[in-house]
Amino acid sequence: MHTLRHIFNRQKKALFFLLALFVIGWAFSAFKPFFAGMILGSMFGLYNFWILVRRMERFDQNISKGKETKSIGGTALRFGSGVAAAAIALSMPEKFDLIGTVVGLMIPYVLLLVDRIVVHVKHF
Repeated sequence: MHTLRHIFNRQKKALFFLLALFVIGWAFSAFKPFFAGMILGSMFGLYNFWILVRRMERFDQNISKGKETKSIGGTALRFGSGVAAAAIALSMPEKFDLIGTVVGLMIPYVLLLVDRIVVHVKHF
């Protein structure tokens, strides 16, 4: 089984590849606000995924050491970053498309689902 850090590193590579495609789409297409929103949302989505990985690793370490675990604010941080991405897109609609931003926020989770399906198919 892969560790959470290994999964996160693989996700980062895939997301950076997609970000490069989004930058190319932003540079060479007429849909600049949509691709800018995708870039913005993907960056905030990666940040959300990083928060999730960091908190889960800390939780795992505390459990293995027998310490009491505290789970404060992880969901609020991820929700707040999503709101911040939407607020940026809403405050600058000429630069960022809100739909592209929301889709970009979900990209890391879609990549995670696809990655898990691929790993499952390869091993079973």
